[in-house]
Order: sequence, then structure tokens, then C-alpha cells
Amino acid sequence: MARRVWGSSAAPLPLWAAVIVSAFAGLVFTTAFPALGWWFAPFVAVPLALVSLIGRRWSGALLVGSVFGAAFFLVNVSFTARYLGPVPWLALSFLEALLTGVAAILIARAYRWVPAAAPGRWARLLLLPAVVAGLWVLREQWIGTFPYGGFPWGRIGVTQVSGPLAELLSWVGMSGVGFVVVLVCAMVVEFLRLGSLRTRWMLAVPVGALALLLLVPAFPTASAGSMRVAAVQGNGPAGYFDERGANSVLSAQRSATAPVLDEDVDLLLWPEGGIDSDPTNNPATAAILDRLAERLDAPLLVNAATARGDRYFNTSLLWEAGLGATQSYDKIHPVPFGEYVPDRRVFEMLAPDLIGMIQREYTPGTAAPVITVDDVPIGLAICFDVIYDDVIWAGIDDGAQVFMFQTNNADFRGTDENLQQLAFARVRAIETGRAVVNISTVGTSQVIAADGGVIDALPADVAGAMLTDVPLHTGVTPAIALGPAIHALLAFGSLAALGAAGLLSWRRRRV
Repeated sequence: MARRVWGSSAAPLPLWAAVIVSAFAGLVFTTAFPALGWWFAPFVAVPLALVSLIGRRWSGALLVGSVFGAAFFLVNVSFTARYLGPVPWLALSFLEALLTGVAAILIARAYRWVPAAAPGRWARLLLLPAVVAGLWVLREQWIGTFPYGGFPWGRIGVTQVSGPLAELLSWVGMSGVGFVVVLVCAMVVEFLRLGSLRTRWMLAVPVGALALLLLVPAFPTASAGSMRVAAVQGNGPAGYFDERGANSVLSAQRSATAPVLDEDVDLLLWPEGGIDSDPTNNPATAAILDRLAERLDAPLLVNAATARGDRYFNTSLLWEAGLGATQSYDKIHPVPFGEYVPDRRVFEMLAPDLIGMIQREYTPGTAAPVITVDDVPIGLAICFDVIYDDVIWAGIDDGAQVFMFQTNNADFRGTDENLQQLAFARVRAIETGRAVVNISTVGTSQVIAADGGVIDALPADVAGAMLTDVPLHTGVTPAIALGPAIHALLAFGSLAALGAAGLLSWRRRRV
């Protein structure tokens, strides 16, 4: 058996050990996400995952990477089995695991090609980790867009929202922070692989770089006053399988709104699915909203499934007394296999009972996710919209001074899904330099400051209302202004560097 040497391109671990280490790394990585939210966990999980890929051929990398992905996603998205059973959970987990494994092949190639193309110590300590970190973020972006629009759920950047790198989110966004975390981890791995007394001082490079990043303050945005918002969590039977009568969710929302009816408010905010019937086509429901808006003397920002012809939309509506829906936003990213079924005929053959449950299919919206109240542009996101960068970028592009996220977590009661989604909302606050009102049908709901701190909150599974003077902000953070460029640089830059290293190493072998 060939001897494994840390400093060479040979695998430091046999394949069987790499599989075990990779599985352990995936499990450790899950602890970085709520409810535990251990921000330091990636600094353990990522080095273990990288070490397991060093020296692997494509088949070994596919196996090891897939094992890491399976160990992570089987835990992280276990909430999908809450009501629908194991089939959606296993299908999503193993699809994401396979995509993770395919992307791991590129990282394994980097550990072979980059040292061969640039064998110097500094290239090993700086260039190789940069390529590896870029490829890791590329994997996140790929999974976040493919297939069927992707599912960008388990990103490293969101794990740092409660850690010392949180302020960096306003400068480089989630992808940039993810790159920094993997870069530091990969640099430490290379320092250990070099393993020479002569190179011990080089450890100061990753340590010093991380120390400097910890000192970076959040990018400041300008205060623009405040808006008084009543955000109501009705805790009604809003789940897919909840027993309910006609307008029972609407009734729960109205009951929870009662304590703020005599308050002076600028806007009443209800969550996704807070209305059981379409107010644009149901006169009785429209009349209820009209009376509520009159009583408050303020517009309502509500959400319902709406129909236009033979198409259905998940729609946020700005409702004004006597005028009805004066502005609206249709969800841009309906959830595949939750809000619509792509390639329905194919999947009906595989799981006819589950697919048959999804009768109404939502059409993706095309309008900008912004409405205006009293000349204040408000950025919107509906449920899982919050995990997609393009929705948030579009909100800021249209001048949003505050964000309001409407969600319905009732199908995931008793799981960590609501807390994981809430972590994304906190990230968006820091990234954009905007306050965020995140309102759920069943919780957890929060008003979040632009620095990610919590201004007000309602716990899960209780009915209540938050009456909050929500800060408004103007100005654009670098994370938003440079967001598309950062994505492109990390994705295409790492691929270009990998390709160049592969070509150069091939040419050197031929010489």
C-alpha cells in the first residue's frame, strides 16, 4: 500500500476513513444551524470535509462528497417529513447530497491540479485555499439555482449571523462570508499539510486575516425615520392538514388583531396564508378587510391565494378601505412540489398519492417585490422567497427602506424550520442595512433591526400582535451593490482558476 503523505497530493486518509470523517463533518455542520446555531461549527466541519477530499479520484470524491451532503441534509431538512412522511424528506435530502457530491469532484481536482501547477509554499497557502473556497461557494450557488429554481438553504454565510463575522455580511453578503470561512479553514489545512518548522510562521497569515475581518464594523446606512407597524400572528389552523372551517384562519387573525384596533398605526401586517379566501374574488372577505382598514384608518398588508383566469398566485396585497387591493406582489419563487409540480406527469408515476395532493399550482410572479405606503417603499418576500438573493436585491433596487416578510410555518410546527428561516431574515437585515418585520401565522415572528438585533418578538404557537416603531433606512450596502459581481467572481473565477491549473499541470506532465 502506498504511504500517505500529508504534504503531497496523495490522500491522507484511506477511502473508508474519509467516508466516516465526511459523515461526521456533515453532522457537525448541522449544529451551525438553528435551533443550536453554533456559529463556530463550520470551522470544525469544513476542515474535516476538505481533508476527506484530498487525493480522491472523481469516484471517491463523488462518494465522500455525497456522504457529507447526506449527513447534513438528512438532519437539516428533516422538517419536510413533519406531515408528508419520509418520501419528500428523503428525495430532497438525497438529491441535494448527490449535487454536493458532484460539486465535491471539483474541489478534489483542485487539490490535485493547483499544487501541480503552482507548487510553491505561498501558492499552497493562498492560491489553493482561495480556489477551494470559491468552489465551495459555487456549489452553494449551484444547489441554490438547480433544479427547478434550486433550494439555497444550507449556506455557510447564514450560520455566521450570531457570530463575530456577522458585520461582514453587510460588506460581502452570504456568499462572501461563506468564502471567507472556507478560505480560513482551507488555509489552516494547508499549513498543517506543509508541516515544516520553516513554515510555522506562515500560520500568522490565516490567523491575522481572520483577526482583521473580526474588526470590520457593519456598513452604515442612513436613518430615514420610522413606520408604526402592527404585525399580527394569529396562530390559526393554517397548516395543510389542519382541521378548519370556512375562514377560520381569517377569524384567528382578526381575533389576534383586536388588541391593536384602537392604536395609531401606519400599517397592519398579516402573514402569508392569513386569509383563507381570495378577497379579490370574494365580496364577503373583501368587506371584512374594508371594515378592518376603516377601523384602523390604515392600509392592510395581507396575503392570500388569488385567481386570475385559470392561473393561481401566492399574492401579497396592500388593501385600502373602499379601494380594495391597490398594490400587489406575486411570489417569484413558488416552492416546487409544495406550491406547484414541475414535470407533473413524470412525478405522478413515481408518487401518485403525494403528487395528487397538490391540486392548485401557483404561477411565478413577475412584478418587483415592493409596495409603497405613505411614500415609503417596502420590500417584500413571501415565505421561502427570503432565501433567494435576487428577491432581496430587487427590493433594494426599487428603493425599499424596510423589509416585510410574510410566512406560514404551520406545516412545520414542532420543528426548527421557523428558526432556520428566521436566521435568513436576520441575515437579510444585516446585508441590506434595513429593519425587517418577519411575521408568521404560527411563529416565530420578530421585528429585526438593521444590525440583526431583535426589537420585538412573538414566540411560536401563541396568538399575538407586535406594535412597533420600525426604523427606516436609506443607502445601499456593498453586499447589495456588489452582490451579483461577488457571485460571478467567486463562481467563474474559481472555475477559471481550476481550469487553468488543470491545463498547466497537464502540460507540465507532458514535458
